[in-house]
Amino acid sequence: MLRYVLALGYLLLLPFSELALAEEDVIEGQAQIAPSRLPLEELRAFAEIFERIRTSYVEDVDDKTLLENSIHGMLHGLDPHSSYLGPEDFKDLQVSTSGKFGGLGIEVGTEDGFIKVVSPIDDTPAQQAGIKAGDLIIKLDDVPVKGIGLNEAVERMRGEPGSEIVLTILREGVPQPLTFTLKRAEIKVTSVKNKLIDQHYGYLRITQFQETTGTDIQEALGKLYEQSDDQLRGAVLDLRNNPGGVLDAAVQVCDVFLNEGLIVYTKGRIANADVSYEASTDTIAPTLPLVVLINGGSASASEIVAGALQDHGRAVIVGTQSFGKGSVQTVLPLNGGHALKLTTARYFTPKGRSIQAQGITPDIEVHPGVFTAEKEQRFYKEADLEGHLENATESDKTEQTPEDSAAWADKDYQLQQAMTLLKGMYFLKPKTADAPAVETDEVDPANTSDHATDQPDA
Repeated sequence: MLRYVLALGYLLLLPFSELALAEEDVIEGQAQIAPSRLPLEELRAFAEIFERIRTSYVEDVDDKTLLENSIHGMLHGLDPHSSYLGPEDFKDLQVSTSGKFGGLGIEVGTEDGFIKVVSPIDDTPAQQAGIKAGDLIIKLDDVPVKGIGLNEAVERMRGEPGSEIVLTILREGVPQPLTFTLKRAEIKVTSVKNKLIDQHYGYLRITQFQETTGTDIQEALGKLYEQSDDQLRGAVLDLRNNPGGVLDAAVQVCDVFLNEGLIVYTKGRIANADVSYEASTDTIAPTLPLVVLINGGSASASEIVAGALQDHGRAVIVGTQSFGKGSVQTVLPLNGGHALKLTTARYFTPKGRSIQAQGITPDIEVHPGVFTAEKEQRFYKEADLEGHLENATESDKTEQTPEDSAAWADKDYQLQQAMTLLKGMYFLKPKTADAPAVETDEVDPANTSDHATDQPDA
């Protein structure tokens, strides 16, 4: 009984001290809330449950473990993205946003107590093994994941490079669970990839928004201009299976293609959660024809980019409905190397759309598929006629290389459709004599402290 009274008294100490501050101006970073009566019945229930567990649970549990479990449960009950980070978890989060960590290479969240794959990261064991966005992980080796928590599941998936782990997965449309044996590796995520297609069209793939992505996209676009002899006719920006990442990086990517107007704004309860981001006039490619590819694995920062470009009419969005994560998480360092990852705001597109639990709807819906070209009927042509006149410019014809769009069409139907659309946009665009200037100066990273941190990587 004495322990019960002491526990209740300790729990009441902090709320009473906070109530004393409510009469003054709100401390910076705290929400303005009206003073309210303490939920005494709930506090008594918590203290009683705490004491019953200490005295009656089948095994001895120390107070520190019980309190940490209480914190985890309190945050887990808020939303799937808020969490309490121990020193190791906090360090892992900092490493993952820099683009290098050990594990399987999947971005994960929670759904109905299971671990849900938001998207596999390119060129990682998970992607190479065939893990797909939307898969539900139900077991790690022989351990069921239901109820163990997101952070613990991520910790189990990480490990020494070369070690193996067995994932048991439920996949929509597949009646039986699937089993994958994956070998862990050091995950080095290349944020931006680029390729020149058909000599005049650029392909830009952003795998994850990291602190250097803004600079990387400028350098990649500069290379495409150079490879095309400054005759770049358009670009496809591929955000499929991109789980998001650093908010400032998403803003910098938008700024590459927008030279004015609002990019995104956030709204929350604390004063510094209300932030708006505007495009600058120092823009590399303000008029370059642009198609953006998205799918169900495109989340958070990816949706910020797609939504901004769509609202400004700057790009055509192609693919399938995006993930629908419209909230911003702020990492708040605590004493002892711990941290709190807390949802502090919702973000909105320039036209005021909230993407939360809805996602970005593409302008042109294109589902994944396999492109199979029919064998063309053999026609009798002018060149087959005996004595036909020769084409005076025939010697100037150039042949397509294997890297051109026909080869890509066989591998990626959505990309093939995006390329077809992009070529049409170029030929319908009014022609101007001015070629866009290319600058690759480093983007000022002054605002990279605010992160739209997403689900942890594994």
